[in-house]
Amino acid sequence: MENMYTQQPHLAWHETLEIHELTAFQSIGLMKLKTAYGKVKDPALKELYEQAINGLSANIRELLEFYPLAPREDDETDEIREDLLPFYAGDLLALFKTGVRNYSIAITETATPALRTVLKKQLNNAIDTHAKVFTYMYGKSFYPSYNLEKLLQNDVNLANKALQRSL
Repeated sequence: MENMYTQQPHLAWHETLEIHELTAFQSIGLMKLKTAYGKVKDPALKELYEQAINGLSANIRELLEFYPLAPREDDETDEIREDLLPFYAGDLLALFKTGVRNYSIAITETATPALRTVLKKQLNNAIDTHAKVFTYMYGKSFYPSYNLEKLLQNDVNLANKALQRSL
């Protein structure tokens, strides 16, 4: 049977959003690893850092190849930010986003009512903090979530900054 799917001229919207999440998350992680690399003295751990840095760098490069296939409304280009403020804000957002996911999973595994109450309170605090960080980032145009073109350009800028950062 022949392949019933035909090659589309662009990625699907949901694919675009998934590569956005993966690229942004891995770029922040790469910058953190490169920042910490010089402080790692144990040779075995340093080798693991090198492997992680090389692996994330390869992942990001591969994902960036798909960005030209993202659905676009126009071809305008945005300026490239030189400061690290968006990185720090994005790192904070990722921390609380991951926290929300982790609390949600932990609550489903909790049998002790008192612990469940504490985890629910902490989950709600993490949700509130995530919302505050997102609002801050959106207000500063660090996370233009309603403009796919700008959102993807921010990813490309962050990824390139992470890839170019020295150890």
